[in-house]
Amino acid sequence: MSIEVGSKLQGKVTGITNFGAFVEIERGTTGLVHISEVADNYVKDINEHLSVGDEVKVKVINVEKDGKIGLSIKKAVDKPKPKRQRDNRERVESFESKMNRFLKDSEDRLASLKKHTESKRGGRGAKRG
Repeated sequence: MSIEVGSKLQGKVTGITNFGAFVEIERGTTGLVHISEVADNYVKDINEHLSVGDEVKVKVINVEKDGKIGLSIKKAVDKPKPKRQRDNRERVESFESKMNRFLKDSEDRLASLKKHTESKRGGRGAKRG
C-alpha cells in the first residue's frame, strides 16, 4: 500500500513529544502529527489529547522527498458541510434598505450621544443667560 497525500488511514500512536505525536500507519512506516494538527482548538499539552498506544484516524497531508510523512488528525474527521437553511418566509433585504436602516440607526445614536454630552458641559463656570 503506497502512502499518498489525501489518503485517510488508521494508525497507532508510538511516541509523543512536546511538538507532536509519532503515529505508525503501516508496519514500519511512521509519520508525525504536529501539535497544530491534533485538534481544531489550541492544544497546549498534547498529552491531554493523545497517549502512546491510542488508535487514531489520520490524513496524510504531505510526503517529503526524504521520506518524512506529515499527518493530521483534525483533517481526518469527516465534518458535515453546514447547510444554509433558509426559511421561505425570510425576506431578502436589498443593499439600499440595509444602508437606509444603518443610516437611521447611526443618526439615532449620534443624536442620543449629543444629547447626553451637551447636558454635561455646563459645570460651575458656565455662563447663564
